[in-house]
Parts: sequence; structure tokens; C-alpha cells
Amino acid sequence: MKKTLAGNAALAEAMRQINPDVVAAYPITPSSYVVEIFSTYVADGTVETEFVACESEHSAMSACVGAAASGTRAMTATASQGLALMHEVLFNAAGLRLPIVLFNGNRALSAPLSIHGDHSDAMAERDTGWIQLFAEDPQEAYDLAVQAFKIGEDMNVRTPVMVCYDAFDVSHMTVNVDLLEDTEVQKFIGETVQVNPLLDFAKPVSYGTYTNPNFYFECRRSQHEGLENARAKILEVGANYGELTGRDFGQHFETYKLEDAEHAIVLLGSHAGIVKEAIDKLRADGEKVGLLRLRTFRPFPSEEIVKEIKHLKTLAILDRTMPSGATGGPLFNEINSALKQADTSTKTANFIYSIGQREFFPSHAEEIFHAMETGKTETVNFVNIRD
Repeated sequence: MKKTLAGNAALAEAMRQINPDVVAAYPITPSSYVVEIFSTYVADGTVETEFVACESEHSAMSACVGAAASGTRAMTATASQGLALMHEVLFNAAGLRLPIVLFNGNRALSAPLSIHGDHSDAMAERDTGWIQLFAEDPQEAYDLAVQAFKIGEDMNVRTPVMVCYDAFDVSHMTVNVDLLEDTEVQKFIGETVQVNPLLDFAKPVSYGTYTNPNFYFECRRSQHEGLENARAKILEVGANYGELTGRDFGQHFETYKLEDAEHAIVLLGSHAGIVKEAIDKLRADGEKVGLLRLRTFRPFPSEEIVKEIKHLKTLAILDRTMPSGATGGPLFNEINSALKQADTSTKTANFIYSIGQREFFPSHAEEIFHAMETGKTETVNFVNIRD
């Protein structure tokens, strides 16, 4: 069934259809609308969820950790400073192998204060041990939300999942969204499987206990293995979801006219359509350009990406977060590392763009392609910024 929905409303619909046991949240722009809508479902009895209105995002994630440890499905939504305030507890959720699902409306971090979109918040949390999936539009945000529990709850994964969607460009963009029936969602995600529930008094367990040096390292390796196992599970769940919906999730990314391209752009999130428009224009002029839009950022699918881009002469890697003293942004460094391991000749450059939702037009994408073709680039370049 199709409904005309903004991204936040589409995620609220997914949350309603999942009908989690617990949702704990504290409102923050641009994701407030998700739990605001969902709270009405709780109030009118549409769902059986226990809704916990917390005093902060730190408390919201703490409540989700407690709920998930007790053997229930727990969800939340946040953004920006809210995700940053959860930082301490994000490590706990991942380290305790609790498959919580979090919707993050990608937004700039303070200071100065900005309520507008970029990827600073998610990238600051990229090494907390969470799976990170990036949506291009409201439809994909909904689709990834439905898949999230089935990925995170797998016994070989047991890892929390962050569904990232861009502030305003996705959260408030209204489009026709193709929704599954409630029964289809319930059948797809299946029943909750309790693993060492905290409230099973017949088999008492402890969570978050102190660990000495002779075991802590192994715990962290186990957590790493869960993320490694998630690579294959994301594709398996995506393929199953594609059979159900006809929408292709059989890869960690989407490619556009990449097969015969000589020059390409790689990015995350909602600006892929803008780059595609530029590609179509340049292709009409005979330029061989293409796009790779990455959907899975954690775990990072290095081998799969290299197979798609190793034939390129140049690759422009777009980061929507400031490097802050690093040699390039997170996506740039991940892909550069993968290319070096593969020993390819593809030349790369980093482009920092749309920080705090600065405008990014097809003309900017064209300028990036031309800069790469002519070699007139620095290691790190800034797009549409005043001197």
C-alpha cells in the first residue's frame, strides 16, 4: 500500500508495524516527529509498546539497554547532540550485544548551534560498535527500519543497529512511500528470541560486570566478530526483503552508470540524486562518469567496494563531516585504506561538502568531476565554501 509520508512519518509507521516492546526517547530536531507520532499510537492502544518519556537522550539509551537486556525489543530515535549525549551508553549497548534499533536523523553538531543536516553525529559514533546503515530517501529509511531487527538479532550478529537518515532532506521530505502490510512486517521480522534475559529468574545472569585484563580483550574481539558477521547477514536479509518487496537490497551500495566509468563519486545519504543529475548531463557530453552510493558504513564493506571501483582512473570521495585535524574525512580514509590493500592505481581526493546543510547542486558535482579529470585537486577539498 502507498502512503504520502515524510521520512519521519515513514519511520513511525515502521515502528508501529514492528510493535516493539519498549520505546524510550527524548525529543530532538529533526527526529522528534518519529516518536511524537508513535506516542499517539501508544496512547490510542494501536500498539502494545511501553513508551518511556525520558529526561535526556542518555537516559533514553540507558532505558533501551535495560529493556533489551531483559529480553525485549527496544527502539529509540535521536540526532546530533542527542546522539552525542548517548555516546557512553552506545558502547554499553554494543558491548552487551543488545540488538537495539535506533533511528538517527543526521544533523550537525554544536558549536555553533545548527539544526541542519550533515553526518557529523553518526561519524562521531562510528566506532562504538553499532551497525550503521544510511538511507537515501524516506522509502529506503522505511525499508531499512523493517530490516534492522532481523539483522541485529541474528545469533551470529547480536549487535545494535543505527538507521541513519539525513535531516530535512529525508526527515521532512514528503513522498509516496510503499508500505508493507502489518502482517507482512510481523512475519518478516519474526518473534523475539530471548538470549540470556536478565529477568529469567530460573537462570540468573549478570550484565555489565567488571572484567579483568585476562578476559576483556576476548570480549572486544567477540564484539568485532559480530560486526564482521553482519556483512553477510545484511545482504541475506536484504535479498529476502527484495523478494518480498521487489526493491533491491542485495548489495551494500547502489551504483549508477559505474560499469564503464573512468571517473566516479562515492558518497552516503540523500545527495545521490543530485549527483545522478550531473552524471546524466556529463554523459550526454561523452564523459564517462558514475556514482557509488554506500548504504552500509559499519561494518565497512571494503572488498565489495574495491571490486566496483578498482577500474576507475579517479575517485572523488565525498564526506559530509569535517576532518578536524585528520587527513581527510572518515569515508575517504576507509576507501583509501581499502584501495591501498588492493594495490590499485585509482587516484583519489576528498571533498568536504554540505556541512550544516550548505547547498549542494548538480553544478557542484560537475565541478568535482572536472577537478578530478584535470587533476586540479588537493588531498582535501571544500565544496561551496566562502574564502
